[in-house]
Amino acid sequence: MNERLYVAAAALTDAQRRQDRGAFFGSLHATLEHLLYADAAWMRRFRGAEPAADTHYAEFTQMQAARAQMDAEILDWSGQLSADWLAADFEYYSQSYKAPFKRPAWILVAHFFNHQTHHRGQITTLLSQCGIDPGITDLPLVPGLG
Repeated sequence: MNERLYVAAAALTDAQRRQDRGAFFGSLHATLEHLLYADAAWMRRFRGAEPAADTHYAEFTQMQAARAQMDAEILDWSGQLSADWLAADFEYYSQSYKAPFKRPAWILVAHFFNHQTHHRGQITTLLSQCGIDPGITDLPLVPGLG
């Protein structure tokens, strides 16, 4: 889905992607950037590393390449998850809340994917505001996923 949304966003000019459209992060570019940063932060946590500093991308094509790399990492990681790891407690420190947390890993993984879905919904709205149809987003109807 990320690949499809980036292809749709590439049809816009940089100025259109960066235009404040009243979304939570303002622009389409900033929303895409936030989603990529959050995914990277969670992946680093899940892999036992400290989250990296917030990254900003001056060039859309650089962010698109980083997104593709992150998606490949997520696919690799998710293919290695075990029921035991998912059932165990997972401890981490939240930079956003400045506090430590301990939750079952399965809840955090569900949050990880739910967060992506939430922001991709915003992205499809922002694309629609620009006159771009992002296409079908209902997973059972997406061609090639069956």
